[in-house]
Amino acid sequence: MAAISNLAGCSHGGSSVNFGERRLTFRPTPALKTRISWPSKNPLAVGHLGKGYKNSGVRMALVDEKLARRGDLPKPSDILAFDLVQGALVNWSSVTDRSLPEPPTAVFLHGILGCRKNWGTFTRRLAQEFPTWQFLLVDLRCHGDSASIKKRGPHTVSSTALDVLKLVRQLRLTPRVLVGHSFGGKVALSMAEQAAKPLARPVRVWVLDATPGKVRPGGDGEDHPEELISVLSTLPQEISSKRDVVDVLVRKGFSKDVAQWVVTNLRPTGPLGSSPSTFSWVFDLKGISEMYKSYEETNLWKIVEDVPRGVHVNFLKAERSLHRWALEDLQRIHAAEELAAEEAAGVEMHVLEDAGHWVHADNPDGLFKILSSSFQ
Repeated sequence: MAAISNLAGCSHGGSSVNFGERRLTFRPTPALKTRISWPSKNPLAVGHLGKGYKNSGVRMALVDEKLARRGDLPKPSDILAFDLVQGALVNWSSVTDRSLPEPPTAVFLHGILGCRKNWGTFTRRLAQEFPTWQFLLVDLRCHGDSASIKKRGPHTVSSTALDVLKLVRQLRLTPRVLVGHSFGGKVALSMAEQAAKPLARPVRVWVLDATPGKVRPGGDGEDHPEELISVLSTLPQEISSKRDVVDVLVRKGFSKDVAQWVVTNLRPTGPLGSSPSTFSWVFDLKGISEMYKSYEETNLWKIVEDVPRGVHVNFLKAERSLHRWALEDLQRIHAAEELAAEEAAGVEMHVLEDAGHWVHADNPDGLFKILSSSFQ
């Protein structure tokens, strides 16, 4: 499944999720601080910030710290839902502590049909190891809690990247690291492409198990995101039983692991605390279908083969990836490595052993070790 991301479920109803025979549990870590934001009527929700941006300034989101910190506190409004996971030594808030120096920030982006909670456990571990850093976890448009925030089409890789650029600008952040899995990897590349050049400080981009150009799904017998989206579009908006959905997907040929993960996108429709009689999907499937089509069609080789000064692009290939890495892709990336070194930029290729496409679930220790170089 070339663009599907799974680790934690996207539901807000529990602290753990079954993933096949693996049970992932999320426990709060006292040493860490998590500021949470999702669409609500509460005007004080952290990160529920204003529309006081202009598109001409968005291109500076990764670049100009003075511009990013200038101006009055924006009025509450809807951009994207997010969590901000902060290390124990971070003492900063975009809302109340504008006089404090901005801590180094990394942005984590999920794949198609995923959500920001996919990265929750992993970033809390990073925050423990690197307590001066903070980590911004985003629900991309049409996904998770951002699905209720109406976005104008077209729903593309480029427009998704622009959403995140607007968000970091409104939070007065200058990210030093961008990490994107699958679809999110192309979004991270698009963010670097749309930011002003040259960058005022080095930015490391991590593209996890995705190539810059053509999407090559796995072979027969493997789950395919386009087919999964198509099947989900035939299901009713309100579901009486999660088990029924799992059974339908398994009968359609999808793995039980993927079927169990998909139903974590179902949320109870009744009042909070009551026994759910029905569930509804948290995502905008029509918009997601457009996003996946854009993922297949978007070609970002240009920024890889002409990397802006100050940008370092890292590709990570999973050893057992469902995404086919053609010899042509690997050759172009290695050629870009040599060219970037001559231009004071960087391109680098990594391989994560003992991992399939879901790198942060299959081999979190190996992924942690590889990514840690960006936070030293």
